Amino acid sequence: MSATLTIDTAGQGFVEITRSIDDIVRAGPVRDGLCHVHVLHTSASLTVQENADPSARHDLEQWLSRAAAEDDPAWTHTHEGPDDMPSHVRAMLTGTSVVLPVSGGSLALGTWQGVYLCEHRRRGHQRRLIVTLIHEAN
Repeated sequence: MSATLTIDTAGQGFVEITRSIDDIVRAGPVRDGLCHVHVLHTSASLTVQENADPSARHDLEQWLSRAAAEDDPAWTHTHEGPDDMPSHVRAMLTGTSVVLPVSGGSLALGTWQGVYLCEHRRRGHQRRLIVTLIHEAN
C-alpha cells in the first residue's frame, strides 16, 4: 500500500511530520512491517531526530548551513538563487528516504524521536512524499 503526502513548508527549517505519517500507517492494513517514506524533491530531505528540545533542531540547521554555505564562491549551479546548490548538498547529506518500523499498526519510534521534512530552500514550497507500507504476506 502506498499514499502520497503533501506538506507545505514556510522556508528553511525542519517540519515534524510524524503524526501525518502515523495517520497513514494507522489507516493502512499493516500491523507489523516497515514504512518507507521518500520525498520527491532534490532540495528537501528527511530525517529522524529528537522531537523534545527545539534547540537540537536549531543546532542541526545551523550545522547544515555551515556545512553547505550559500556564499561559497565555488558553486556554479546558481540559476535558481544562492540557496539552490547548498539545498542539493544538504539534501544529499541528510537523505531523501527513511525506513521506519511498524509495530501493532503504528510507527515504532523511540521516546524522543520524530520524523522531519527538512526544507533547505529559503522560501516555502509544497513538498510531495510517497509513504509505502511493507509487510510479509501471510
